[in-house]
Amino acid sequence: MTDDPFGLDKERIAELSAKRRKIAAYLAEKGIDAILISRHENIAWMTAGLVDVRVGVLRESGPASLLITREGAAYYLTTNNEAQRLAAEEFAGLGFEPVVNPWHANDVRALIKKIVNSGTVAGDMGQEGCQPVSIQSLRLELCDGEAERYRWLGWHAAEAAAVVLRRFEPGMSERTMQALLAEQLIGRNILPSVYLTSTDARIVQYPHPVPRAGVLKHLGMLCFCARRWGLTVSMTRFVCFGALPAQFEEHLPVVRQVNARLLDATREGATSDALFSVAREAYAALGHAGAEFLHHQGGATGYLEREWFARPGGMERFAVQQAIAWNPNLRGAKVEDTHLLQNGRVELLTATPELPWATTTVNGTEFRSADVLRV
Repeated sequence: MTDDPFGLDKERIAELSAKRRKIAAYLAEKGIDAILISRHENIAWMTAGLVDVRVGVLRESGPASLLITREGAAYYLTTNNEAQRLAAEEFAGLGFEPVVNPWHANDVRALIKKIVNSGTVAGDMGQEGCQPVSIQSLRLELCDGEAERYRWLGWHAAEAAAVVLRRFEPGMSERTMQALLAEQLIGRNILPSVYLTSTDARIVQYPHPVPRAGVLKHLGMLCFCARRWGLTVSMTRFVCFGALPAQFEEHLPVVRQVNARLLDATREGATSDALFSVAREAYAALGHAGAEFLHHQGGATGYLEREWFARPGGMERFAVQQAIAWNPNLRGAKVEDTHLLQNGRVELLTATPELPWATTTVNGTEFRSADVLRV
């Protein structure tokens, strides 16, 4: 918490209390006596982004879980080898009581029974002895504190992207591009979670060209997801040395138009099915019917890179205040940024004004998107 620019101020404390009340109300509604929260995205949400128990970055959970009762009591369950650091660096001042077991006898069920002797206990990972539940619906609508942290994250991630893109040069490997991105993000206390630093033919050939053996000749892509406080941003930028491939240049205005139409249709209550239809109709009108089925077009983001995708038949709905990351793409050409839906308008969080950009007008509103940096 010491390097947190927002700190444990009264607004953050109020957010912690509000989320505890939200969980208590959820438990009362479902007739559940307590809930065990182990997934990283749910712990981050529940603790206002102040706690990260992640050790193995590829694991869905870490060496601690939260236990919240219907009455509002809050505990964290962990092992003796983790307890000292967690108490000092993660949970200090947050009002969670530690419950510690030896690492070699870490029986979560026994820990829970110390607190909840009887009744129904739910768990967000289907833990043994726990009724499986999802609390995704609770974390989708952002509070004002989360919106402010999102603005900080978007601005600093975009700043890192602009620095990195300018450093790309012919002869650079995709792994070196990846390393440059990691350096810039981690130096800003932002942790990358998806790397798609790729080059030339691989950009066109694969929807998700993770770094491999490619070496930059003409076209380089900087695409990534990164997180802080559990919140995630996504963005894509391109650099080209020499002339753009003709097909790529032809497809860019198409995905810009699809992106603008999706943003124009992003509003409270809009369903994932309705947004998918917007993309489908846009591609058809622009002469590329069926392109929406080649790769997902993005959707809601938040404590996961995508909380849900626009999809045919989807019933998910946008909340009053929610983060969005659309990524319309057509055989390599792609537009991707993170936006915030708030007060009925869509705000671009990952703008890079120092890099080339373009505007697309839909229904009288101008929407900005990144252009290719041409060198």
